[in-house]
Amino acid sequence: MTKADGPSVAIGIGERYRDVVSDRWPAIVVPQHDELLSSWVHRLAYANGVAPRSFARVLGLSPRMWSASLDLRLPADIARLLHAHTGLSLRKLSVMPMTSSPLRPLLLPLRSDGHRGSSTWLQFCPRCLADDAQPYFRRRWRFATQVSCLIHGCGLRDRCPSCASRIAPFDQVELVPQHFCAGCGFDLRRAPNTVVRAPARRLDRCINDICRLEAITGSLTRGNLVQRLLDIPAAAGIYPTSNLISLSTAARIRCMERLAEQPVGWLTIDDDVVVAYRRRLILSAGGHAPLIALIVTKLERRGQRHLPTKRVANTDACT
Repeated sequence: MTKADGPSVAIGIGERYRDVVSDRWPAIVVPQHDELLSSWVHRLAYANGVAPRSFARVLGLSPRMWSASLDLRLPADIARLLHAHTGLSLRKLSVMPMTSSPLRPLLLPLRSDGHRGSSTWLQFCPRCLADDAQPYFRRRWRFATQVSCLIHGCGLRDRCPSCASRIAPFDQVELVPQHFCAGCGFDLRRAPNTVVRAPARRLDRCINDICRLEAITGSLTRGNLVQRLLDIPAAAGIYPTSNLISLSTAARIRCMERLAEQPVGWLTIDDDVVVAYRRRLILSAGGHAPLIALIVTKLERRGQRHLPTKRVANTDACT
């Protein structure tokens, strides 16, 4: 299919879709680990031969950032429709949006403007997309605190490197996978790597580990960690009048690199001494996983020191 005839074919299918398909849709797509609801819906649309912008009408939605909005709130009628046509349980659908996340204030905002210095709603790692059998967008890429890939170590991107437009698969009018730019058709898997210095990657990993841990323990809602993270630009001394979610990924990487050169007192001080101590442990170890590995190693060494020694038989008595 050529670029020229793509939109007409996709829109034609989309307009007839309710009449042609009954009950389960022909192609069923399984959500991937940590996949955004919007990403899953885009893959579902593509698998069933409908471009994302046309699929908005299938769900009875207006085309303006329709799927990105579902990440924040999934209306009950849309959930029932998706359940009926895909077989995905309502329970699974209910946990895919990020509605009740205590980290929601750190989500990148849904913006319609195209200013290059401002944030866009979604980031991506080109190498992750290239590694995927079916490229998909992760939930963690929606957070302003995430600026580097935890797997590949490269910086995330929030714009197409070819045309500098935001990542907008919800606006795609052609029947192509979501990792192709809706503005110019560039394959996002081919985007060049963004270099992030090692100390900044380490700080990035630690901040996200701290956030996840405190979200699980409930201490996130009792303290002021979220506000401190929003104030990272001021703490870094680069963008003192901006908050974190208003900046582009490139600007947030600069903030992390500057903060990585400074003492971390701005992050470790807390009214709860246990929370403060836990943060210091994670920061000193370089993340939650290295901390767990360190603890396990120490426990193993302690256990080995307390193992009973084998008694050597006295051979003199036998002679």
